Amino acid sequence: MNINLTLIIQMLVFAMLVWAVMKFIWPSILGTMDERARKIAMGLEAAEKGQQQLQEAHKEAEVIIREARERARQIIDQAQHRANEAIEQAKGTATSEGQRLVAAAQQQITLESMRAREGLRHDVGKLAVQAASKLLEREIDARAHADLIDKLAAQI
Repeated sequence: MNINLTLIIQMLVFAMLVWAVMKFIWPSILGTMDERARKIAMGLEAAEKGQQQLQEAHKEAEVIIREARERARQIIDQAQHRANEAIEQAKGTATSEGQRLVAAAQQQITLESMRAREGLRHDVGKLAVQAASKLLEREIDARAHADLIDKLAAQI
């Protein structure tokens, strides 16, 4: 009987141990497991939200990049347009400056031509007086006959 009594006591101790574990230890284990399950669920939910936010951020980044590229293209187009305008303006300025220089040069040429003609008329008048004095074999006073020389120069 000794074995049976030991077996019964062991069964009673085991039953008390199972009851004590179920009453005191098992709820804290289940609470810890439930807490861990909640944390895992929250982590999975946060990861899912993070994935959605990441996808939205990628979409927003693509939109921003597209807008930035469009803006850069517009800026480049404006810069090219301004460069073309600057070139055209420089061409116009150069053309007008060239025309002004040509007109000034033509005016200078006309002035020099008139001076040369006047000088030539004066020299021809002197030569005519000298030739006339040699023909007449006497000296003609250039101061006395200044009117005559001027008329002769005007005719030439």
